[in-house]
Order: sequence, then C-alpha cells, then structure tokens
Amino acid sequence: MLQNTGKLAGCTLFITGASRGIGKAIALKAARDGANVVIAAKTAEPHAKLPGTIYSAAQEVEAAGGKALPCVVDIRDEQQVGAAVQKAVDTFGGIDILVNNASAISLTGTLETPMKKVDLMLGVNLRGTYLTSKLVIPHLLKSRSPHILNLSPPLNLNPVWFKNHTAYTMAKYGMSMCVLGMAEEFRGQIAVNALWPKTAIQTAAMDMLGGEEVGKQCRTADIMADAAYAVLSRPTDFTGHFLVDEDILKEQGVRDFEQYAVQPGHPLLPDFFLDEAPETLAHQMEQHGATPAFKPPPSSSTTPPSGGPIESTFDVIRAVINDDVVKSTQGIYQFDLSGEHGGIWFLDLKSGSGRAGPGQPPIKADVVMTMDSKDFTKMFAGKLKPTLAFMSGKLRIKGDMTLAIKLEKLMGRMSKL
Repeated sequence: MLQNTGKLAGCTLFITGASRGIGKAIALKAARDGANVVIAAKTAEPHAKLPGTIYSAAQEVEAAGGKALPCVVDIRDEQQVGAAVQKAVDTFGGIDILVNNASAISLTGTLETPMKKVDLMLGVNLRGTYLTSKLVIPHLLKSRSPHILNLSPPLNLNPVWFKNHTAYTMAKYGMSMCVLGMAEEFRGQIAVNALWPKTAIQTAAMDMLGGEEVGKQCRTADIMADAAYAVLSRPTDFTGHFLVDEDILKEQGVRDFEQYAVQPGHPLLPDFFLDEAPETLAHQMEQHGATPAFKPPPSSSTTPPSGGPIESTFDVIRAVINDDVVKSTQGIYQFDLSGEHGGIWFLDLKSGSGRAGPGQPPIKADVVMTMDSKDFTKMFAGKLKPTLAFMSGKLRIKGDMTLAIKLEKLMGRMSKL
C-alpha cells in the first residue's frame, strides 16, 4: 500500500458518492492524514442491497483520524448540492479538493435503455459532475492547493466502447470531457485530472454487473484510493491528465500489486474503455464463473456469422498456412473487428500446422489487432500494409509488434493467389 505522507492533513475534501466503494476508500485514505471529509451521497438509511450510509461512512472517517461531515445529496439537485457546499464551507472554512465519484450505470443497448435510465446516467454522471464542479470551484480558487479529480476514463473513441451501451458511454465520457475543458479553463489555478482503474474494482456495482463470482477477478478499492492520494498530493501544475491507477502507482515506486487483489494470484479482469474489447471481457468473466450483465447481444457475438468477406479471407488464410509458416512465425493472433462484419477471429501460427477461424483463440493471443472489418479485408488482400494501417490510426495493436511485422509476409503470399 502507498504510505500516507501527511500532505492532506487539514485539507477539506468534498467527495460525491462517498458512502461506499471507491468514494469511501478515498475518504478513508485522506482521513488517515487528518483531513476533513464531506460525504455527499444519497444513502441516509440502510439499503437492502447496498452496504453503508453517509453516517456509517462518517463514523469510519472519524475512526481513521479525520473529521467528517455527512450530507444527504442527490447531485442532480442544484439546491441540495449548493446547501452541502455551503455547509462544508461553514464547518471547515473552505474546500480544497473535489472528488467527482458518484456515477450511474446501465450497460444496455439503445433499444433496451428506457429514457428514465438515460436521464439518470446523464443527470448523475455528466450534469451532476458539471454542477458540483461549478458550485465548488469558487471555493477551490481560494485554496492553496486546489484539485478536482473525476473518476472517469480516458476518451477512447474506439466504436467498440459505444456499440453495446451508447448512453452509458456518452454519460461517462461527459465526466471526462469536464476534465478536458476545465483543466484548460482553470490552468494555473486548479489541478483537474481524471483517474480510472486498470482492472475491475470490487464494488457493489461490480457485483451487480458480474454476479457473485466476479469478485475474485477484481482488485479492492484500496488501489484507487492510493492512486487518488498520489494525484491529490501533486502540485496544481499537474493537470489535464487521464490517469490509470496502476501507472500512477508505478511512478510512486509501488511494485507489488498482488496486495490489492481480492484473490491474489487469480487472473484479473481488465476494466472498460482501455484496451480489451467488451466481448473479450465478457468471455473472461464467464471463464472464471461470473455472469456478465453486459454480455453483448447475439448480433455482437464474439463468434461472427458464417459467410461474407471475412470468412472468405480466412478461407484464403487457411489455404496458405503450413508447417513452415508456423515455424517461422510462432505467434497467435486475435483480430477484434468492428464495422459491418464485426466479430472476433483468431490465427494460430504457433501450434501444429496452424489453424484459423472465428471466435477466441484456443490459448491467449500474443498480439491483438483491433480494426474495422473493411480495413482487415484490404490488409489481407495486400492493399493496406499493417505498418501503414498502424501509423494512420486504422489499426490498434496490443502485444508483440514484431509479430505484426511477420504477418506482412503471410499477406504477401496471399496476395499472389
């Protein structure tokens, strides 16, 4: 765990959604420095399915060494937010740090998402973040070390992060766009950054999305609390960054990440909006006994429908792979395709005489290539080289880059057929 340094002693943090989960973990980390924490959340009475209230969280903050101010706040309500902000200033003399943590989620497609849910997500994630920031900023401008930290992802515009839950992505990216805009607007005055977990974090929301078995694939909220502490301890010229918890902690010298695992040694589930495609995440959850609530509909299955240009391309691939190709390549490829003929395909040039087909590779891929299905067809027809596709942004590669280069030789053989 990252050691407390006392840098937040006497600081006042206004944290939305701090009655449980990541918000509470950040509150407790700051409390160990002797910070003042405003717990701005809706839960005043015990909930049948959700742990904790603003009052139980306040007790934990006090026990950890901080001072707590529990406030019943629906961040969609301007009057409630304004009253809580004023109460915080009256109680602690000001506000130094705002953590926009509160969020609503529904991983459903356009036709399956009721407008009530759309309004909730946009109201909490986007409007609530903007509103709370707007009302807190006048007080931050009076602080000696003001920070805003939004728990929101990097702005990854890969369509795979929109197609299965457009409304949620729009709402969550709204929080990130607040970072993008406010960091520039208040540069030199307030540090404004975003923080996102590299892996799934065990929270009540994650349990609802993945079922009881998902926990062992998660890290605890402590990793986000430590990362947030590291960010909030930086000077105000550290601003406009979209940060990932593990990366920021590595910069702080943390090397042992097993200490954050719910079940040390168990494979971890990557979080949304980073590198792994949503179909891959759903598949990994199922492999370890979880039940993903966000499993893509059949039309977006990891196994694409038969026929079409991609199937034809793989027919040609199968015709050219042999023992020599496998021996010279020694790599397993996964292709995450979007667009008209989207789906996941694999090319195993490591085992036996090689094989290729739809779906996940039989064992973990050495390289994952993400691109539009039309560009994939062009690439294997010799009309688009992988290196040029990568440089132009049409191709995203995760894994061994040398294997991507080796693939060009196979494409050359195919183009001669």
